[in-house]
Amino acid sequence: MAVKKRLDELKHKTELAELGGGKQRIERQHQAGKLTARERLNLLLDGASFHEMDKLVVHNSHDFGMEKKKIYGDGVVTGYGKIDGRTVYVFAQDFTVFGGSLSAVNAAKIVKIMDLAMKVGVPLIGLNDSGGARIQEGVASLGGYADIFLRNVLASGVIPQISAIMGPCAGGAVYSPAMTDFIIMTKKISNMFITGPEVIKAVTHEDVSMEELGGAEAHNTISGVAHFAAENEEHTLTLIRELLSFIPDNNMEDPPERETSDPPDRISEELNFMIPDDPDQPYDMRKIIKEVLDDNYFFEVQEYYAKNIVIGFGRLGGKPVAIVANQPDHLAGVLDINSSDKGARFVRFCDAFNIPLITFEDVPGFLPGVTQEHGGIIRHGAKLLYAFSEATVPKITIVTRKAYGGAYCVMASKHIRADINYAFPTAEIAVMGSEGAVKIVYKREMDDAEDSEKLRQKKVDEFREKFANPYIACEKGYLDEVIEPKFTRPKLIAALKMLENKRDTNPPKKHGNIPL
Repeated sequence: MAVKKRLDELKHKTELAELGGGKQRIERQHQAGKLTARERLNLLLDGASFHEMDKLVVHNSHDFGMEKKKIYGDGVVTGYGKIDGRTVYVFAQDFTVFGGSLSAVNAAKIVKIMDLAMKVGVPLIGLNDSGGARIQEGVASLGGYADIFLRNVLASGVIPQISAIMGPCAGGAVYSPAMTDFIIMTKKISNMFITGPEVIKAVTHEDVSMEELGGAEAHNTISGVAHFAAENEEHTLTLIRELLSFIPDNNMEDPPERETSDPPDRISEELNFMIPDDPDQPYDMRKIIKEVLDDNYFFEVQEYYAKNIVIGFGRLGGKPVAIVANQPDHLAGVLDINSSDKGARFVRFCDAFNIPLITFEDVPGFLPGVTQEHGGIIRHGAKLLYAFSEATVPKITIVTRKAYGGAYCVMASKHIRADINYAFPTAEIAVMGSEGAVKIVYKREMDDAEDSEKLRQKKVDEFREKFANPYIACEKGYLDEVIEPKFTRPKLIAALKMLENKRDTNPPKKHGNIPL
């Protein structure tokens, strides 16, 4: 009987823990269009693979009557499970318990699995849905946040860290997701901000809603804080699973391969005709990217932010690759402050986790203007240059059309350790475009000419004839080959195969000083 009593006690405590804040609060969560922490984990992880830890933890606060309000789990569900058969550590904040607020022991639960994820060398996933620091615990709660922040930094570049924002995430709480590798937000449900609308109105007299201030759309289109905007919670969790399929468990492993029926020697006649005859006519670089990748599948990252550069994942011959590409369809593909930041952070992530970089280049230069200069385009552009130069993974570049000025150097040129550099016959590699070059080089002659327009057109034609092609760069060894576009896929797969045992290192140092 004693054994049965003990077993019944365990069962009762387990049921209480799994009930979280109780049926009423669970119903309230559902009415708000949100799943509970456990429902989210069930959708995220492979069936029956979740092993919970610290299920019966309770807080140790005795102020403000908190000693009478103890709930098992204390507002966060932690443990480990499987995604596509791969182990991951997860925490899911439980909004039904004290609004998911962070207490000292709540933080200790998260810290425990962060430490284990580092020891084991597997990804860490956080499902954030919290009112922030638990006010009743004061500085102890703030200390808990700092403990988490430190581990985010130590884990950076060692194990992948993914954050899903599935409710509120405010104040100091935002800094943990901000230091992880990817942030996924759920439209109309999640929000992130340092100070809320009420504080902003009191201090600056600006009237703004929570959605306008820190919703999924704001952070995916304006701030660039988030990487994905999911339609609903199920979509959010699906995106996490898809994202992980391109990423290794840790920085010592290669990304997971996947079988494909797409032939490695497949050629695409369409590619021969995708670059417009008019050098100023826009086109969608994503069409070229998709035509080259396995099964024409491209998993784009930060799709709605800084659209003049395109980043994301795909596969070539079953192996994950990272794509960085100028987008002529938006701002002519120029580099500016936001696109430089977007590209640099992605390049550094991929380099940290051994994912080869494929660069599609069509860049007329950096965006001119007082706003850009005063905003620090020099510093921000240098971030992308730094990231590409620092990267030691296989790097392959294809110049599809324009490669002008300093932007040519920045976009994984041969001079900053790119391994293989190809160009289409439509490539133009020069200090600047023909029109701009003629205005500078022949300014005096045109000022003195009787028919300056006729002279200008003549010189533009001469300049185009000489420089608006890839062959001078090819003659100097800056390009390895000018290729017929239809052969891009087999060329890339062959080059990746050749580079699979690449070993490159940077000089010994504590760390570099990227121009932040």
